[in-house]
Amino acid sequence: MRFRDSSVRCSALECSDGVPAGSELPADQQEQALSACFKEVYNGEHKPARILLPVRNLQFWIESNVLLVLKSAPFDKRDAQLVSTAGSCADCIKRTGHNKLLFGDDLGRQGDRCTDPKCYQAKLAAHVAKAVAAKPELVQISTAYGTQKEGSPVLPRNKYTAIRDDKPKSNDEAKRPEFKVCKFTTDAIVTEGSDIGTIYKVCKNPDCPIHHPKKANGNGANDAAFNAEQEKRRREEAIANATGLRVLSAISAAVPVRLMKRDLLFVAERMVNLLDENRAAILAKQHGIKKAKENESVGKIFTAFLRRADESTLGRAVVEAVVLLTASRGNASHVLRDAAEFYKVDVAAVTTQVKQEFAAKEKAKAAKTATPKPAVKAPAKVTKRAAA
Repeated sequence: MRFRDSSVRCSALECSDGVPAGSELPADQQEQALSACFKEVYNGEHKPARILLPVRNLQFWIESNVLLVLKSAPFDKRDAQLVSTAGSCADCIKRTGHNKLLFGDDLGRQGDRCTDPKCYQAKLAAHVAKAVAAKPELVQISTAYGTQKEGSPVLPRNKYTAIRDDKPKSNDEAKRPEFKVCKFTTDAIVTEGSDIGTIYKVCKNPDCPIHHPKKANGNGANDAAFNAEQEKRRREEAIANATGLRVLSAISAAVPVRLMKRDLLFVAERMVNLLDENRAAILAKQHGIKKAKENESVGKIFTAFLRRADESTLGRAVVEAVVLLTASRGNASHVLRDAAEFYKVDVAAVTTQVKQEFAAKEKAKAAKTATPKPAVKAPAKVTKRAAA
């Protein structure tokens, strides 16, 4: 790998996990890659000192920003006409599989990868355009929550219900709307956010009695059965969230201290930076950290906490952040279950304990409500004669 107008070089050995030795990064990425090689340290002077970081920092940046796993791409890798100027991925010399002597070990772990992000993004855009043109009735969706932009055909996450294709694990789970198909179910393609180009089954009808029961119920706010159902669902969600947090705590408690402190801090800081504000807040809550001011960034507060933490805390934070980040990009329950199995956490026992705690709280609350308050006696009237 070579950087133009720079003294930074990588040998073939150093780049064995990155781009083929002797090749250049695209010109528009060289400055970014060069910045990833250094760390600015403030030592009281006006101008910060630049410290050259180990080569693994550059390798990490390349794997996150340049090398893209092809097996997860939604487009046909053998379609030479998707982007005619690029041709087929199978015949492309820019993929790691083209040089098996250099990338043999890496192909076994990660699979074939693309080393040209611009070409990858162009094919992704072409795939989406082709899919929408071939099937105009496809609903365009975003994986991000928010307000739908004026004139945009893309629905934000809060405007539709995604139908899960995996089987429910219990009868209670099977009753949830996301595991049911209704007459309004239709195909949708992700055009914004993560997993762009992926096809999902969704329901976007606000009057659907299965996926939007509150609106279908009309005057549901005053209906006792509707309120009971909503309360039951709220309780199930609360138990599921509490169980998830408890399982995450148990997983982190089982993490051994293996890496050096500086390595753990390096990984932890970057993992936290990848989390959105809500998941960063969950991670901070796990370690008893709260925002002092409303406008403070919980991510920055937690990063400052990490720099003071010991190796054991850093190790737990890394695993917790990996679980949360992976859950944000896939099926959260599957991700948590896989982590629990790896660290031998008994999810059933944790779930039972959380349910017992919720039941005890509800029992105490009911008992408090049922206890009659003592009547307050009115003060006795004082007559003039008695006063005399």
